[in-house]
Amino acid sequence: MSTRSLSLDDRLYDYLLAHCPPEHPELQGLRAATAELSAWKMQIAPEQGHFMRLLIELTGAKRALEVGTFTGYSALATALSLPDDGQIICCDVSEEFTSVGQPFWERAGVAHKIDLRLAPALETLDALLAEGNAGAFDFMFIDADKENYGAYYERGLDLLRAGGLIAVDNVLWGGSVANPDKQDEETQAIRALNDRLAADARVSLSMVPIGDGLTLARKR
Repeated sequence: MSTRSLSLDDRLYDYLLAHCPPEHPELQGLRAATAELSAWKMQIAPEQGHFMRLLIELTGAKRALEVGTFTGYSALATALSLPDDGQIICCDVSEEFTSVGQPFWERAGVAHKIDLRLAPALETLDALLAEGNAGAFDFMFIDADKENYGAYYERGLDLLRAGGLIAVDNVLWGGSVANPDKQDEETQAIRALNDRLAADARVSLSMVPIGDGLTLARKR
């Protein structure tokens, strides 16, 4: 029995990956394609992809939102676990990065589930609310510009149904959130959201030390 989360060295991390379900071939291919990019570190870890797929299944999600798609790995993982008539709306501003993932979405047979909207995410989320979609979504993944995390979270709460789940990425930010010497805007924005969520009576909360830290907030 351990009283705190384990630190994973390379051997233990390899063991963990070996005992996760096999990664879908198109997820593997997209991970390899992303690794060729200079911005490859924005890719979520494979074990986080497995975890998110399980969350989709556990919540019975049918309608999902994603803020920050990058090359589309998390969108693909989500779409693979949604029912055939499910949908994920992906918010991003980069045609260059999102175009990397689209052939993999097609080959995986889930492109029809993915609605990519290239525009500032707040514009897309506000438009969804204006169209009467409050309470219409089951799951939301936030992994975009950190300065707007608080605004994305608030829109997400409005768009999610009661019992819906928001997953917020990078909440440990490489350890910077606990380092008082780190006072850049991104770190301060993540700290502010972490503080807000910890005191938010509208949600049930767990911060999970997977990847770069993932907060799960279930709307009450």
